[in-house]
Amino acid sequence: MDTIEFIQAALKEDVGSGDYSSLACIPSGAMGKAVLKIKEDGIIAGINLAQQIFLFIEPAATLVFYKKDGDKVSSGEVAFEVSASIHTILMAERLVLNCMQRMSGIATITRKYVDAIKDYPAKILDTRKTAPLFRQYEKEAVRAGGGHNHRMGLYDMVMLKDNHIDYCGGIEKAIELTHNYLRKNGLDLKIEVETRSIEDVRRVLKAGGIDRIMLDNYTPAQLEEAVALIGGRFETEASGGITLDNIVEYARTGVDFISAGAIIHHAVSLDLSLKAGKL
Repeated sequence: MDTIEFIQAALKEDVGSGDYSSLACIPSGAMGKAVLKIKEDGIIAGINLAQQIFLFIEPAATLVFYKKDGDKVSSGEVAFEVSASIHTILMAERLVLNCMQRMSGIATITRKYVDAIKDYPAKILDTRKTAPLFRQYEKEAVRAGGGHNHRMGLYDMVMLKDNHIDYCGGIEKAIELTHNYLRKNGLDLKIEVETRSIEDVRRVLKAGGIDRIMLDNYTPAQLEEAVALIGGRFETEASGGITLDNIVEYARTGVDFISAGAIIHHAVSLDLSLKAGKL
């Protein structure tokens, strides 16, 4: 779903047959201005999407920006102001706020994870634990917060997880069949394999032919052992049970990536509001 399709579907859900509150009491030609007020400290995200929403409804709308996606913001500041038909402003208000509050919450918690390990080379990755049909914007918010995107979906990278391996009959067989499939179908995709033990790591190293090894639910001590065993032959990714309280312990191991679903599914929306002004 591209952005225009998303906006169309979201407005259809919210506006339906008409914004009767506005139609009832605001003249159709009335023009107005509104400002996006920041009511909580954090990292702002979703400004680009907000602009697209306003311009989709009213191409002649004008916006003046005081912040950009990824900026650190403080309560009381203004992110942007918009001048447009009052009907446009009121129709766009809830969609803009819902998107920006959600995205800013994700960017804010992502920045906390990124800052926590700023002294180490590990990069923070997101996951596929996202809201249906809003993934591209949640992942955009992760980037605004300084994190990095893992695969966008099931189509742009092969990840052989525990269930794939168990259903298939083992790590070696899963890797072999994957290579055969990619070759047969002319697909050039990176391959990541999930491991659950040091023995799994040894089996992956022996099989070879992959790009990244996921080290799932390892303790920091186990992770350090696994990273040393891999010795830079493949990228390494730590996953599972990693929080702000223990992330530094994991980053110290020398692992390349740390994936954290919590930067999206545990994010708390940032408090924002769209307030009427005068032209």
